[in-house]
Amino acid sequence: MGRLFGTDGVRGLANAELTVELAVRLAGAAAAVLAPRDAERRPVAVVGRDPRASGEMLEAAVTAGLTSAGVDVLSVGVLPTPAVAYLTADYGADIGVMISASHNPMPDNGIKIFAAGGHKLDDAVEDRIEAALHGDDADAPARPVGAGIGRVRTAPDALDRYLAHLAGAVQQPLTGVTVVVDCAHGAASQAGPAAYAAAGARVIAINAEPDGLNINDDCGSTHLAALQQAVREHGADLGLAHDGDADRCLAVDASGAVVDGDAIMAVLALGMHEAGELPQNTLVATVMSNLGLHIAMRNAGIEVRTVGVGDRYVLEELRRGGFGLGGEQSGHIVLPSHGTTGDGVLTGLRLMERVAATGLPLSKLAAVMTSLPQVLVNVPVGDKAAVAADPAVAEAVAAAERELGDTGRVLLRPSGTEQLVRVMVEAADDEQARAVAERLAGLVAAV
Repeated sequence: MGRLFGTDGVRGLANAELTVELAVRLAGAAAAVLAPRDAERRPVAVVGRDPRASGEMLEAAVTAGLTSAGVDVLSVGVLPTPAVAYLTADYGADIGVMISASHNPMPDNGIKIFAAGGHKLDDAVEDRIEAALHGDDADAPARPVGAGIGRVRTAPDALDRYLAHLAGAVQQPLTGVTVVVDCAHGAASQAGPAAYAAAGARVIAINAEPDGLNINDDCGSTHLAALQQAVREHGADLGLAHDGDADRCLAVDASGAVVDGDAIMAVLALGMHEAGELPQNTLVATVMSNLGLHIAMRNAGIEVRTVGVGDRYVLEELRRGGFGLGGEQSGHIVLPSHGTTGDGVLTGLRLMERVAATGLPLSKLAAVMTSLPQVLVNVPVGDKAAVAADPAVAEAVAAAERELGDTGRVLLRPSGTEQLVRVMVEAADDEQARAVAERLAGLVAAV
């Protein structure tokens, strides 16, 4: 049996792989590990979701699992994942649960769990929850009855609390900045435009009418064409794109050119460095970040710490080292002084704040970094573990690295949420990067 938790919670096809029964048991197991019943106080869980249709079903299941374990549930409704993390801390809750499959297609869904304080779980805690779910915990308490059963209430002030939190992270008014925001018909559809407008920007929102079925449908951070067109049509200063649960933010400049997570980190890092607000002059990035980011940071006197793929590993390194900025090329950007997880809306605010403070267009700010050609091929596979263990694949990767030398690199890694192996190649020119990537992808597909 494989590990239940992936790189970002438990995810799968809703009502097929991620079932109501699993959600009830998972919530109960999380309660046993993170919020054991105490005679002195009732444990509390904050529960939120993105707008996808299956979220209604899974929210009911998670709520049932938590209340059956004696946990009171505070339902915050449709909000971004980082809002649920923040509110877990702000309400003083013992657990936070976000029901979302992030950038995945609508039929998928997921369950992300936060500990007290809004922190993501480490591997050891996830393993304890999984053991409890499978009945391996002999000390699991009996279910409460009568008045011991958890109660459910809604939190009408949840959005306002989150917006007030975001407002406190911006010092420079965004007056004069026009932004198009693509909300992916997702969890940012209300919170994103409201936060940007409150900070003073002129906001044009697109794909902000979720109906439960259209989340991430040819829009948002994984499909930037509509945003690029809207920015040019409206003559906006920039565009921002979120994913379904709004923990990501990608951008485009006034011409529609993409400004990815690496470039956003470069812009923010330089601004914080200049202001003396970048602890230890260090940025935390993942192995997927472009070599161009490393070069730009080295030229600015900023160290880059590299970790495995997944914002949870970025978070662990940020907390371990006391650093102030980290993230991923995909647009998960973490600012620990303002949040415990990646926050796409916060990232958008801070990026626009840099534009407003410098008076420079985003294109000029992002030009500090020149990306080396990078090709990423997602290869559907039947068994990710078999690919990782195949000696022919390992030898082909080693041969490709020898071919590229110091001018590039190769990275093969299994997706944490899908049956894919990601083949990434960087090289001095696009033609070489593409040729090597396609050669390796063909070998992976044949395993």
